Amino acid sequence: MDEDYSSDEGQAVAPSLVDLCINTAIDNLRRLGDVGETDSHLLKRILPHCTVDQLMHVEKSTKGRDLTPITDKLWKKFYEKEFGTTRVNEVIERMKQKKVAFRWSQLYEAKLKEVDMAENLIGDKLKSRYQEANARKQSRQVQICTKVPPSSNKRSWGNGPGYNVTGKSNLMKKAKLDFLKSNEVKNLAAMKRNALQKSYSAPPMKRPAAFSGNASTSSSKQIKPPKRLPF
Repeated sequence: MDEDYSSDEGQAVAPSLVDLCINTAIDNLRRLGDVGETDSHLLKRILPHCTVDQLMHVEKSTKGRDLTPITDKLWKKFYEKEFGTTRVNEVIERMKQKKVAFRWSQLYEAKLKEVDMAENLIGDKLKSRYQEANARKQSRQVQICTKVPPSSNKRSWGNGPGYNVTGKSNLMKKAKLDFLKSNEVKNLAAMKRNALQKSYSAPPMKRPAAFSGNASTSSSKQIKPPKRLPF
């Protein structure tokens, strides 16, 4: 972090050794760890430049020293930036009502866990709803059946190949039509047509003529020989 080093007359002034050390520490915050021996007035100038992760790392790395007097205000700013001013005021009011006090770092971590749990719960609900919707979608899909179910209605096959085939199933219709177009059915129909034609074209058989009663009577009589004339 560059600071403006100038006198009242506008002339440049060389930075002090302390300022150089502070600037160097700010430029290398990602390497900052235990600051237990660092003066508080220096930390007040260095730590405000930390990110959330950097400030948390510094506090956890520092042993034997409580940095709350310096970092508590910084954590409050992080809380306000992340969750809003209204939420900060609500937390302050609740602590007054319950007469308790918590560090803002603790409140920040607790709020993050609460948000994570809420997000996970919402994610689980959305996942469950998606699975249910997907299951309903799959149950509504048309499934192709490779087996033909047996027909419960008995149908009459008729007396010849010219009967009409009706059925609810397109598959059954196709099977019956294929059967009607088969060579066996065609041959059977041809044989029946030939038999009918022969029965109509054959001449009627002549029955022997019956003899009439007179004819039978006359034939039964003996024929008399002619009489001889005397000479």
